[in-house]
Amino acid sequence: MEEKLQGQIDEISRIFKLQQEYKHQLRQATAKERKDKLKRLMAVILENSEAIGEAIYKDFRKPYEEVLVTEIVPLISSIKHSLKNLNNWMKPKRVRTPFSHITSKSFIRREPKGVSLILSPWNFPFQLAIDPLIYAVAAGNCVILKPSEFSPNTTDLIKNIVAQVFQDHEVAVFDGDYRIAEKLLELPFDNIFFTGSPAVGRKVMAAAAKNLATVTLELGGKSPVIIDSSADLEKAAERIVWGKTMNGGQICVAPDYLFIPKDKEEEFIQLAKKYINKFYGDMKAKEGLKYSSIINSRHFERIKGLIEEAVSKGAIIASGGNFDEALNLITPTLLTKVPLDSEIMEEEIFGPVLPIIPYEDIKEVYAYIKSKPKPLALYIFGKDKRAINEILSNTESGDVCINNVILHVSNVNLPFGGFNNSGIGKTHGYHGFMAFTHERSVLKQGSINTASLLYPPFKPNTNKLVKILMKLL
Repeated sequence: MEEKLQGQIDEISRIFKLQQEYKHQLRQATAKERKDKLKRLMAVILENSEAIGEAIYKDFRKPYEEVLVTEIVPLISSIKHSLKNLNNWMKPKRVRTPFSHITSKSFIRREPKGVSLILSPWNFPFQLAIDPLIYAVAAGNCVILKPSEFSPNTTDLIKNIVAQVFQDHEVAVFDGDYRIAEKLLELPFDNIFFTGSPAVGRKVMAAAAKNLATVTLELGGKSPVIIDSSADLEKAAERIVWGKTMNGGQICVAPDYLFIPKDKEEEFIQLAKKYINKFYGDMKAKEGLKYSSIINSRHFERIKGLIEEAVSKGAIIASGGNFDEALNLITPTLLTKVPLDSEIMEEEIFGPVLPIIPYEDIKEVYAYIKSKPKPLALYIFGKDKRAINEILSNTESGDVCINNVILHVSNVNLPFGGFNNSGIGKTHGYHGFMAFTHERSVLKQGSINTASLLYPPFKPNTNKLVKILMKLL
């Protein structure tokens, strides 16, 4: 094992050196050359869509329909959006030149950051590896990609697909556990893009600081749902159950816990049960069930432990709470009377479990959310515009979705990302391109150099001239 590890480390060093040398040539790539690579990548993804589905199913029994909707469609959307806009994104941007710099010209060049490291997670093992790669390629970067070791079948396929489109000195994929990730983080990358937990994100940022690498951290956190008294409970229940159970609840923007007016709680629970049954039936035919398992036994036991700890403190299972250890399967679970000091209210659940917390005064909801780290997403359900605006004004989060969940992530025109504990930087669309792009300011002096009027030795009228210039700014 140690010999294999050392072989990987040696190969990483070789590839990194190649990419460090090649990045200067790659930065010259035209929009057409970059788009040709993206088109080839899209073609290979489409050719391998069934193989992608099979690999992800082997990793955690994710239904093929969900693979299409959540792993492949978003990538095709990102590539097509990039193909349509790349010429404009790459174009130098002219900016206004102040009167004090008359005759000079100012503009911003969009240039690749260089060699980028992408560390991707297991919950959307294909999509969250390839999506940042799309923007890195669009921006003209070399890339080393390290997918999660928890989804080995998908990682093997990623290696195969990347090898069909790119040469090692452009894009290379390395598998392995945390030791490989740690070795990669020791290298002086120009840029690091990480998707994962806040705890690991802190380690990534600390490693990046040693080399002063720029970072984009797409993290997670506990994304709350607030249901206003004006909400359509039927629609809210349907959409929240959909978002909470998709991918077995293993989504960084999944609704994590829910606040609801006390007099609406029981009605919501009954509606949620209705849609759990509609989507998944009684869940007895497990082998044919189109519902994702938990990724592995460790995470299965973690989520099971959160439920059991909450119940030991007085929480009640209103629906679900069934476990299949052989399949790492947890049925959609609704919890009521959840003590706020229970672990499930402190730790990101990352599973199909929804704590439901009744409230009488919305100010208590604001106080609770403000007392916690800023979430990646906030979900609001209601018809009252004034109430919705009040919630927006009294809360903070990376992003917000009103009267639905998760859908904001699918709009490539919206920047996606967290805030402090839930992330640093944004991605998707133009913002994804900019995550891998350096904005280089350029000023080209014209025929008249007004700054020379302020050169020393200073003259008696210099102060008067400065005051005139300040008025003209």
